[in-house]
Amino acid sequence: MEYLPLFHNLQGRLVLLVGGGEIALRKGRLLCEAGARLRVVAPDIEPELAGLAEQGGGECQLRGYAADDLEGAVLAIAATDDEPLNARISADAQARGIAVNAVDAPHLCTVIFPAIVDRSPLVIAISSGGHAPVLARLARARIETLFPHSYGRLAQLAQRFRERVKAAFSQINQRRAFWEQVFQGEVAERVFAGQDQQAEQVLEKLLAGQAGQGYQGEVYLVGAGPGDPDLLTFRALRLMQQADVVLYDRLVAPAIIDLCRRDADRIYVGKQRSEHAVPQDEINQLLVDLARQGKRVLRLKGGDPFIFGRGGEEIELLAENRIPFQVVPGITAANGCSTYAGIPLTHRDHAHSVRFITAHRKEGRTDLPWTELVVPGQTLVLYMGLVALPDICGGLIAHGRSPDTPIALIQQGTTANQKVYTGTLQSMPGIVEREQVKAPTLVIVGEVVSLHERLKWFEPGQSSAQDSAVV
Repeated sequence: MEYLPLFHNLQGRLVLLVGGGEIALRKGRLLCEAGARLRVVAPDIEPELAGLAEQGGGECQLRGYAADDLEGAVLAIAATDDEPLNARISADAQARGIAVNAVDAPHLCTVIFPAIVDRSPLVIAISSGGHAPVLARLARARIETLFPHSYGRLAQLAQRFRERVKAAFSQINQRRAFWEQVFQGEVAERVFAGQDQQAEQVLEKLLAGQAGQGYQGEVYLVGAGPGDPDLLTFRALRLMQQADVVLYDRLVAPAIIDLCRRDADRIYVGKQRSEHAVPQDEINQLLVDLARQGKRVLRLKGGDPFIFGRGGEEIELLAENRIPFQVVPGITAANGCSTYAGIPLTHRDHAHSVRFITAHRKEGRTDLPWTELVVPGQTLVLYMGLVALPDICGGLIAHGRSPDTPIALIQQGTTANQKVYTGTLQSMPGIVEREQVKAPTLVIVGEVVSLHERLKWFEPGQSSAQDSAVV
């Protein structure tokens, strides 16, 4: 055993992080999640990293490293692209008896960062001793299966070829793709069968055939569901674990983003009413540009990408530019929120059809096909309807729907913060104003809402009361 696995309590303890770029940022995120207090030292520091340090009660020093920076630290991280500097940090730390990690340099490390499955308070860590980091991540994805003992031999094989692969592929995403092909293909199977010599021969041929070649990028358009990570599909989780870049929306829950590969680049492109972080046209073009760089790009969208998710617009440009893509459906908010609220969207005694609607306001008013929405025996599900709710209730009543028609408003559905407000078309605007409801919400109108009290099964901890209330 090359390393003894230990779990280090960093809550409130000082960690020196030398480096201010993307590599340091990735380490900083993980350290802050563990409660560490960061001392970040670098001539230039990423704003997000500086913010993490400040939030955790740490500090930033905009200058070069000095040995005195180790004072009071329990751990040192060398996260620069300057190998001599990383070696000096390692030597200084070891001379003071301080644990040290130098990124991508196992020979300079006294501790290493494992692949982590975080289910606090249960935490599972997997390591290959720094010799085969991609293999460690793939092992993490297979944590629910039994690992053959031959995984160790596969890591040793990867160690022998690591420098050659690094020299053959200049870009890190190309190396990742190559190693994933190795670890999931014939090379791995030969090792698992005890045919180590044949495995090495296959790897030699694979490397000789692909050295210097670029990898074509691909886009994964993935539905993240309404909020509960347990509602993700197996395919979604697999693609989330292998993407190089993640573009995510405001409605994607943080717990779901945390399931993406930890070292993937993350780009926020969220939207909310009248405020778009990145315009849709720019998102579409960004997907094309990143894929052309040979990257595997995950476009992670709340709910389902083809139900009010603009997924069709995004893949149209990909198709025009001949960029390979996959689409993974997700549980849309209508299905997820109604199910967790105990409100079936159809029921033989109450509703024979269901209609999904977006409730965007145009020029200060809500423009909907009102006569089509007051048909008896129909359930209405309104996305993005919170702001326009008084207009919606008033419009339905004005066009013939009874003021006593049941209505439910579900806030943060399927999550631990779910709240269900029930009432009638007449009373719901007042309930929303009184309770100060905030997005994201989903609105359900129809007789099926009357089943909520009997069929509710998901209890996030709130009490219930009809016509006023939070369930």
